[in-house]
Amino acid sequence: MNKSNLIKRLLTFFIGVPAILFIALLNFHAHLPLHIFICFMCGIGASELYTMFSGKTPLHKRGFVIFLAVAIPFAAALFAVFPTFSGGKNLPGITGPEFITYTFIVAILLVLAAEVFTARTFEHSLVRIASVSFIVLYTGYLLTFLSRMSFLKNKGMDISSQTISVFLLMVFLCDSLAWFFGILLGKNNRGIIKASPNKSIVGFIGGIVGSVIAGLIGYHFCPELFEGPLYKVIILSVCTALAAIVGDLAESVFKRSAGIKDSGRVVPGRGGVLDTIDSILMSAPVYYFLIILFYAPK
Repeated sequence: MNKSNLIKRLLTFFIGVPAILFIALLNFHAHLPLHIFICFMCGIGASELYTMFSGKTPLHKRGFVIFLAVAIPFAAALFAVFPTFSGGKNLPGITGPEFITYTFIVAILLVLAAEVFTARTFEHSLVRIASVSFIVLYTGYLLTFLSRMSFLKNKGMDISSQTISVFLLMVFLCDSLAWFFGILLGKNNRGIIKASPNKSIVGFIGGIVGSVIAGLIGYHFCPELFEGPLYKVIILSVCTALAAIVGDLAESVFKRSAGIKDSGRVVPGRGGVLDTIDSILMSAPVYYFLIILFYAPK
């Protein structure tokens, strides 16, 4: 990594990470700023993934695909924010976050309907349906697990800010320490993963250590969230780190298949939005499910 990219990456970390954590902690109208930010990132990420896929196969119109992807985190935002403007009343007929899943199902049905009614030839239909559905799933549905964290309460106490901030800290420290240890000590143990030959074993270990450190910080400062034995936090941290690492490597597979180095040029020193949130996309569902399993917030 040259000096210019190193400086950009460090500036992105020391400015961008606090900014994102600040947005996440703004518990204003059920984290409205965070929901807006998620929808914005989803739209750019969907466009970047569309560009990757469209180089290999014809897809439906870009605007249509981005609309379907953004509709899912928008549904999550609507479910969370609407009661704060309606005196605590939910949307008519909506009693739980399964509304998000219903929106995702409708989006997939619209993908199928678009293929049925717009395709003139069908030799690319299977790949087109699979590709568009995956864009909607990957950039839209997976991000809603970050949105779902804004719904969580424990014994009537709002624990959303703690849940979100500890998760983001786990992912950021995992990514940062993996990069730092990889640069510092990883020269002789790289090339294990063909999808990303520059990644090292020491880097993976550093990422897991970073996530565990974040978990221990959360355990100490957020006892209202992390009730119970310490081993649960360790398991949560390690699983979140492993999912974040897999997410980063999976995006490397996408880029190699598409023949590109970065998903975009939006984020200085990192590339595109997908290059920045790939770890979040894969680790958010794992973290959310384990939080529900270990601590049973509602």
